This record gives sequence, structure tokens and C-alpha cells, in this order.
Amino acid sequence: MQISTVLRISRPRFWLYVAGPFLIGTAAAAHSISDLHSGWTLLFLIYFLFPANLFIYGINDTYDYETDKLNPKKQQYELLVTPQMHDSLMKWIIYTNLPFWIIAFGLPLKNILAMLAFLLFSLFYSAPPIRAKAKPLLDSVFNILYLFPGWFAYYLGGGTKFTWSLFLAGTLWVMAMHAFSAIPDMASDTKVGLQTIATKLGRMGTFVFCALCYAGAAILSFPYLHLLSVTLGALYIIMIALAAQGKNNNRIFRVYTWFPLLNAILGFSIFCYIVYPLFKF
Repeated sequence: MQISTVLRISRPRFWLYVAGPFLIGTAAAAHSISDLHSGWTLLFLIYFLFPANLFIYGINDTYDYETDKLNPKKQQYELLVTPQMHDSLMKWIIYTNLPFWIIAFGLPLKNILAMLAFLLFSLFYSAPPIRAKAKPLLDSVFNILYLFPGWFAYYLGGGTKFTWSLFLAGTLWVMAMHAFSAIPDMASDTKVGLQTIATKLGRMGTFVFCALCYAGAAILSFPYLHLLSVTLGALYIIMIALAAQGKNNNRIFRVYTWFPLLNAILGFSIFCYIVYPLFKF
């Protein structure tokens, strides 16, 4: 399998969905600017940019072939991974991830638990016996896998606190992201009998669910992000409203393609908000 194919499978446009929380966790634990570019931070930033994403999406594509082959998105926006590619893909996943796993499992217990949680939720979102993506609501909840790189980075930087309100805010945010991403896949999922939160709630019900989750995330994060949380929550709800006005999947999918850029910009805003006090003017 060529490296160009492996890169496509890892979804570069979504790399920051994993690396972004890692950077925010790094910022939350930092006591000085130098903490943002320590050796450990740079090493695991590399991991959460490419190998971790290959693990998530490679596993996903391996177990989703029956649905993916019916999904137009896989013919244009993403790559259809056929069964003939699975063995080679699995080797790439092991070779790129294993060195980082060995290092991570030599770190303190909190880092080990955060990494283990990331791996288990990433694996069993797609893989049996759990295959959470085929269980409505559980499919959205399992997307907390995107939060664990942040906690891993926070503990890597010497952080000690675990704030449940922030974890719940993050959970609501990733649930909304997942639910929205499931809407363009409703037709192909329905054809193969795959139930998701979108097929369960319907298109408009899923839009409402997403808006409520974003609103909840903004409320829970307000004590920490203040006006920024309100601004971000409002922007996401506006995006949901724009998508909901579409009468077919074309508009919804177009809005869906905006999310990587929006998430990158708004995630960078949170990162800057956290690190600003570290600068000495």
C-alpha cells in the first residue's frame, strides 16, 4: 500500500480533531511558554497528528466496508477501503502506532489510562463486540475518544486536576459533531440496516440534538472560557441552522465540509485564550 493511500485513509483534514485537543491539554498544563514545546510534547504531537488518526480511521474503514461501498462520500470526499487492502492497512497501523504505545505505557499511570481509554474507545467504536457506531446514542457517546488526547497531554505536562464539568462539556461537543456527521450517511446506513443516532432521530431531530449539545457545552464551559464559550456555541448553532434549511443532502454535506476549517479556527482561539496569560509583556 502506497504512503499516499495511507495518508488519505488517515483523513488529514481531520487530523486536528485529535491533535487539537492534545494541544489544548498541553496549554492547560503549561506554566511557561517553554512547556509548549518540550520533547515529550513534540513527540506525542507527531503521534496524535498521523499514527493516531490512522488507527481511528483505518479501523473504521476496515469494519465499515458494507456501508461505505454504498456511500457516495467514499467515492469523492474520502477513499473506499476494499477488503483486499485490509491486511496491508493493518500492518501500517501496527508499524506506525506501536513505537508510541511502548513509550506511552512507560509513562505515569494517568497517562497510561488516558492512552488506554483513547485506544479502546477508538477501537470499539467500529469493531465488535461493541461496535458502538451501530448503537444509537452510544455511537455519539463513544466519540469521547477525541477528548482523551487532551487529558493525556494535560497529565504529560504535569497537570493534576480532573474537571468533570469540562469533560462533560467536551462530551456534548463531540456528540454534536458526531451526530451531525452521521446525517449525510443516513441513506447508505439505512440501506444496510445500520442504526445510528441520525437514523434513529431523523434529520430534523438530529439537528435539534446537535444544537442542544452545543448549547450545553457552551454553558458548562462558560466558567472557564467566559464570553468565548458563548461565541463558539452560537457559531456552531448557526452552522446547524444553515444546514437544517437545506431540503436535500447536498446542502448538509456542503456545511459538513466546512467543519474541519471551522473547528481548526475555533480550536486555535481556545488555545490562544489559554496560553495568553503565559506571555510576559
